[in-house]
Amino acid sequence: MIEIFYKDNGQMMVSQSEADLVTIPYDKVIWIDLFSPTGEEKRSVEHFLGTTIQNRAQAEEIEISSRFSETDQAIFANTSFLIPGPDEYTEETVSFILTDNILTTLRECPLKSFTDLQRRLMAFPKIYDSGHVAFLSILENRIDLDADMVELLSKEINQYNRKVSVGEDISEEFLIDINIIQENTMLIRENIIDKQRVISSILKSANYPQEYRSRLNVLLKDISSLINHTDFGFERLEYLQNTVLGIINLDQNKIMKVFTLVSLMLMPPTLIASFFGMNIQFGWFIGHSYWTWFIVLLLMTLSTIVIFWIFKKRKMF
Repeated sequence: MIEIFYKDNGQMMVSQSEADLVTIPYDKVIWIDLFSPTGEEKRSVEHFLGTTIQNRAQAEEIEISSRFSETDQAIFANTSFLIPGPDEYTEETVSFILTDNILTTLRECPLKSFTDLQRRLMAFPKIYDSGHVAFLSILENRIDLDADMVELLSKEINQYNRKVSVGEDISEEFLIDINIIQENTMLIRENIIDKQRVISSILKSANYPQEYRSRLNVLLKDISSLINHTDFGFERLEYLQNTVLGIINLDQNKIMKVFTLVSLMLMPPTLIASFFGMNIQFGWFIGHSYWTWFIVLLLMTLSTIVIFWIFKKRKMF
């Protein structure tokens, strides 16, 4: 699918046919959005721009350190957009090509940042006089969405922290949930840093217009604050994880203390019962009267009470 946004008498127009590139003036085009394009659509845009457009496989294979490149005619930038899902986050690689004042984008799935830009282009055509403004608008919207995701993660961390504070039951699933949030936090941080590298590279480019550099610097400041926020969230998660592990260890120690106490309390009675259960004659000391059972039971009870009193006095349970 292809969508061509261009100006005609001050109004923003849109075309969904690559054949219209023959009739649309080059200097009137603002944005060409390629959404899962066909081969014919891609070739028509390449011919119109006079440059080659990377396919999805090439864009994904590019190393993180090589997400930006430029020639005398065009600036190429590749970055990943994070898509939140019900269970996990997914990454979508997006390619940006800036040639003169035209922005060309290549993507394979619907993205909210692009949908919002399309709506604003039609509503406020005077604001978008070049592809550079459209490019900045996409980045600004995307960073706002990243900030929303960071805020949601912060709220999740607060909820789990509250559960620990009120003493809710902590199980293995609780630790797994914390680990999932840690992974999502790292993924968001990596995604934000990827945009930071792209924007920094664009600022170093001599081909990018000077009038838009101030907006790029503001974006870098926003990204830096988001990175600090994700770092703080990750530290909170590590602290929360250590707290949970400490609580689990304390619970296990309490259980082991109970088992140890019970074992020690039963050792003297067991010894006494074993001693009087030997097949020997005790003579005048005990004899064979029925009082023998009461004496043995009394000794067993007294030994248990003594052990319990010793543990209680030393606060060992």
